[in-house]
Amino acid sequence: MIIGAVAATTAGRVAAADLRAAWPDEVRVFATGQGGGTRAALTEAWRTCDAVVCFLAVGATVRILAPLLGDKSADPAVVCVDEARRHAVALLGGHHGANELAERVAMVLGCTPVITTAADAAGQTPLDEFGADLGFVADNPEARAAVGAAVLNGEPVRLVGAEGWPLPPLPPNVSPSAGSAGSAGSAGSAGRRSGVPAIVISDLAASATAATAVTSSTSGTPSPRQGGDGPALVLRPPSLVVGVGSARGVPAEEVETLIETALADAGLHPRSVRCLATVDRKATEPGIVAAAARRGRPLVTFHAAELAAVAVPNPSEIVRAEVGTPSVAEAAALLAARSSGRSAELVVAKRVSAHATVAVARLRPRGRLSIIGLGPGARDLLTPRAVTALRRAAVVVGLDQYLDQVRDLLRPGARVIQSGIGHEEERARAAVSAAVAGRAVALVGSGDAGVYALAGPALEIADADIEVAVVPGVTAALAAAGLLGAPLAHDHVYISLSDLHTPWEIIESRIRAAAEGDFTVCLYNPRSRARGRQLPKALAVLAAHRPPDTPVGYVRNASRPDETTTLTTIRDVDPDQIDMYTVVIVGSGRSRTVAGRFVTPRGYPWTS
Repeated sequence: MIIGAVAATTAGRVAAADLRAAWPDEVRVFATGQGGGTRAALTEAWRTCDAVVCFLAVGATVRILAPLLGDKSADPAVVCVDEARRHAVALLGGHHGANELAERVAMVLGCTPVITTAADAAGQTPLDEFGADLGFVADNPEARAAVGAAVLNGEPVRLVGAEGWPLPPLPPNVSPSAGSAGSAGSAGSAGRRSGVPAIVISDLAASATAATAVTSSTSGTPSPRQGGDGPALVLRPPSLVVGVGSARGVPAEEVETLIETALADAGLHPRSVRCLATVDRKATEPGIVAAAARRGRPLVTFHAAELAAVAVPNPSEIVRAEVGTPSVAEAAALLAARSSGRSAELVVAKRVSAHATVAVARLRPRGRLSIIGLGPGARDLLTPRAVTALRRAAVVVGLDQYLDQVRDLLRPGARVIQSGIGHEEERARAAVSAAVAGRAVALVGSGDAGVYALAGPALEIADADIEVAVVPGVTAALAAAGLLGAPLAHDHVYISLSDLHTPWEIIESRIRAAAEGDFTVCLYNPRSRARGRQLPKALAVLAAHRPPDTPVGYVRNASRPDETTTLTTIRDVDPDQIDMYTVVIVGSGRSRTVAGRFVTPRGYPWTS
């Protein structure tokens, strides 16, 4: 992304330079007085950049840009920063990059982002972003304002066709039953509009026959007409794959016509086509390549042997003899639809023209599971990626005390599943189950999700039916190490002293191996009320291989308000001061204390 920074004053030019220093590959500075005035600089930035940051008054920016405004989804995002760097105002294109850019600018310049879009102010999912990361395209974006207003006003809004798609949360007034007989608020809205507003997710064309609509609705893909007679925002999901086969030299027009006819006859909307697929021998076939380019869709190819392994209803031995597989169009459509772990069905069997064949497959959407590490507890150690994943989740699962840390980040309508200590497997299964049902799920834990946390249990039971993303977090060990100094600067190991799932004999053998290997050792779960003997034993094993003045640091509740830090030696450490909220780091034989800080040398000479 290219960001134009427009400055008219000395303070503005300094701020623009700071922005460019932070993002040298993104920012291009347009200073006035270099070939033109403020209007010329801002107009050039608007014309040539993806986004604009103006170090100008909001009023001046509006007056200059007003004649240039076109479509909000295509215009550059615009952010205004005042002369004193107090505010970064998302001025234009809030849901098309300006809100995010204002947040980024504020972080660099130390000012406050000002976000005024209604959905964001209410903490809701903006309809501009609803399904955008899944590839949804609005068929009638002009309906977004009317439906969005109904969502924000708390009026009943029907949600049609969402089954299986891992969508972000919407408030409770948006539901499949909203506005139906007996639903809350339906009577009150009847006098205000002729029908209930709707958000319709469908790959069916509006002209689909009644029979097609009924059949497709049964499989979870509704007709747009099912939204009712109120304003309806129709979103097209990328659910269709078109398989294409052809003779050599096929005209692009023939391929295009065959695709259009196949989609139209089946009542399928062309905007829901995610890609075209064919055999690798046709990867450079001009007619197929041109047809994909004209539709603005990628062309996916497969080896003949891969296609030959796909069961299809209409195989051909003639095709097998020619290209090495009995099916190109049907097999390619199904294989491309299934390539990301989804299941798929053939909705248009092979159609044939003089020189081409096409078939269409519909993929089944998959639920999404984000396994999120919340960090050690401090909000500023929660990563931006984790925040994004939390706000994207419609179902959030976790330990009650961890969920309490982030409830303010969850969007209205998100369902929370919480439990107490000791129910890790239950939480993992609940999260996976919700994802299998097609939800967008966040499974949260402290520190990093993959370090003594829930990523392991969840991934042991998750299969290819769901999409999984593990969002890294700052571990307790890293938070503690930063407070102590640099104890983990050389080779180190993590060892949990909890023997609930691992026999003590195995834990002790690992401690001994780490001691003999002279690793710095980070001890998790060091001591609880019911388990006090393991820590003294672990320290004794390590002390047998360490000098008595080897530094030992322990931090309780790292990064939290009641944080305490202690630096001592392996000779003087007192296990009674340590509990389950504490991380213990025992140095290697080379670790030492320097100016009151725990340091493990890197172990090699520096060269210049």
